[in-house]
Amino acid sequence: MTPRFEARESRDALVRRNQVVWSALQKVQQGDLEGAQSVLHAAPGPSPSLGEVFRLYQEELETQAQQLRDIGAERILIKDGPYGSMIQSYRLDEQGYRGGGQFEDRLGNHDQKGNNDLLNVTRPDVIAEICHAYLDAGADIVATNTFNANAISLSDYGITGMAREINLAAASLTRACADAATAREPGKPRFVAGALGPTNKTLSVSPNVNDPGYRAVSFDEMKDMYREQIDGLLDGGVDFILIETVFDTLNAKAALVAADEAGEARGEELPVMVSMTLTDLAGRNLSGQTVEAFWHSVRHARPLTMGLNCSFGATELHPYVNSLNPQVDGMICVYPNAGLPNELGAYDEPPEMTGKLVRGWADNGWLNVVGGCCGTTPAHIRAIAEAVKGVKPRQWHVLPPALRLSGMEAASFF
Repeated sequence: MTPRFEARESRDALVRRNQVVWSALQKVQQGDLEGAQSVLHAAPGPSPSLGEVFRLYQEELETQAQQLRDIGAERILIKDGPYGSMIQSYRLDEQGYRGGGQFEDRLGNHDQKGNNDLLNVTRPDVIAEICHAYLDAGADIVATNTFNANAISLSDYGITGMAREINLAAASLTRACADAATAREPGKPRFVAGALGPTNKTLSVSPNVNDPGYRAVSFDEMKDMYREQIDGLLDGGVDFILIETVFDTLNAKAALVAADEAGEARGEELPVMVSMTLTDLAGRNLSGQTVEAFWHSVRHARPLTMGLNCSFGATELHPYVNSLNPQVDGMICVYPNAGLPNELGAYDEPPEMTGKLVRGWADNGWLNVVGGCCGTTPAHIRAIAEAVKGVKPRQWHVLPPALRLSGMEAASFF
């Protein structure tokens, strides 16, 4: 298992606090120590020493998150695809989901067919097989099969009390798959992201049109639910937390607070990946925010990656990946659907087409991490990996200090 990193002050925190340190760090990154020293000497008033700047930079290089950044500076990283579409190919019936009867006393009379997260416990062989398929296809990052493994979503199946167990099992088996792949190919380390879905509740919008102020769940309840899920994932050995398919910004905020609390309780700074989803082609989420406004809303958490997933295929996401690129002072991760669903809800876009479309993003210099969402398979991930192989990754930016605000739109004041 790859050790998670210790809590420490990051370069980004220094950048936001001090323009001088930002300039000095750029010189250090370029290997120009004399230039960095000159910047510090020329600064008015007290400023950190070169030794402090260099020490903080060196410490960050030791982190697990930085290992991903280092690899991402050399090549475009590949994320896996979804579990759902692959699980469907197994055509499991009710007993298939229930695991052949050995869990009957815990599952009760609720129908479990379609409860994909439960398979981490009842059919770990299915989940491991899918995970191995994505790793064999070239994935550097594999997510856990825990999109709905939270107490809120699991309540639909009557197994709220199994949330922690499911997350622990999912993280453990995904960790084992990733470690086995790394052992076979030591020069290509694999990472595990603990996936948190958006739940089927929303904190920003009332489910009752006659009572706009009503919420089916409170912020604290949402945060505590995510905390339970995160603790299980961490105990199972994930490297990062992936807050994905975010349609409600406030839900994502609850997940970020939960991740921060979980990291603090363990004496760690917990790296998170954040991925927004669009509700329509106007380029906004359910909360009404543009991609830039959403980024401003979560940037304070210093996500390891920021990006987009689901909702649309690569063609439809193209303008929004373009608009996000200059705004993000970190890594961008995008994983589109296999096009748009047909009239039967199936995805027809062949792997070669997905690879070709994603290659366009790579040629434009927009990608650090890329993978697949709904409808994609290991064949799509393999095609994506082949398509971007050898293409230089996006060079992420160090943004100058500014007051960055978000509402429905984004605003920056320099």
